Amino acid sequence: MKMLINVAETVVADALRGMAAAHPELVVDVDNRVVVRRDAPVAGKVALVSGGGSGHEPLHGGFVGPGMLDAACPGEVFTSPVPDQMVRAAAAVDSGAGVLFLVKNYTGDVLNFRMAAELAEDEGIAVASVLIDDDVAVTDSTFTAGRRGTGATLFVEKIAGAAAEEGAPLERVEALARQVVAASRSFGVALTACSTPAKGSPTFDLPAGQLELGVGIHGEPGRERRAMMTAREIAEVTVDAVLDDLRPERPVLVLVNGAGATPLLELYGFAAEVHQRLADRKVAVARTLVGNYVTSLDMAGASVTLCQVDEELLRLWDAPVQTAGLRWGR
Repeated sequence: MKMLINVAETVVADALRGMAAAHPELVVDVDNRVVVRRDAPVAGKVALVSGGGSGHEPLHGGFVGPGMLDAACPGEVFTSPVPDQMVRAAAAVDSGAGVLFLVKNYTGDVLNFRMAAELAEDEGIAVASVLIDDDVAVTDSTFTAGRRGTGATLFVEKIAGAAAEEGAPLERVEALARQVVAASRSFGVALTACSTPAKGSPTFDLPAGQLELGVGIHGEPGRERRAMMTAREIAEVTVDAVLDDLRPERPVLVLVNGAGATPLLELYGFAAEVHQRLADRKVAVARTLVGNYVTSLDMAGASVTLCQVDEELLRLWDAPVQTAGLRWGR
């Protein structure tokens, strides 16, 4: 596979150097692998910290800034960051109001963030943690015990980040993050496998003419493989899988998320079919976001995430945000 890199060993560091050059509003510590909003710590504000393996950009570093995260810790490609990164990030952004760790449900992330919380508390930092586990495709798979954390991460970071920006206390920000997790479900589809820089070739075998239903963001197996389907057919399977688990009684936020290599032309067409299936199932849509936000390197495919919202969650979703990967209202 041809890739726009120097060597596999420096791909994350090179990307962080580029982020630093493109976004002076961020402090990017390339050596220690921490991305921090430049005005941190913000007096009296609860700080949000997240992180995970690289390869899912703009998640998480692209969501650092006013209205979302205060800091992010990028690991190596598809590899959890280490506790030292997380503690360094927490110390850089803590204003005394506490730090909330937002953790996708992957075994390495869970263990390392848990250790980091203990170490940060030893340094006098008040820490709370919320686990994100929204993927309905499978219960257990490679890298996880329980459901995987995927597209709902964006909803959690945005809504909890807006509450923190408004000055809500740690307990309230944590409760809102948990509410969003409980109200969100996701399902993904892969048309091609992804290729890591280290391997230089597809990470799994997906024969021509087939797709993987319920794929994970690291290429983990899903529910089944089928012959290639139309966008309408994929939307029906995907939306039904989410709704059969979520069963919303209120309007939903919709994220139609590209896996990394799917053009917006296709994603918008897929979004139209997602909306049609939601209408068929009599589910009201409050807001829709389409694009590449929680990616899997160069995988072709998409995921759908729905979050059932009330007036407060919708207000916080609409609140201003200014990050590299998401911005409106400022």
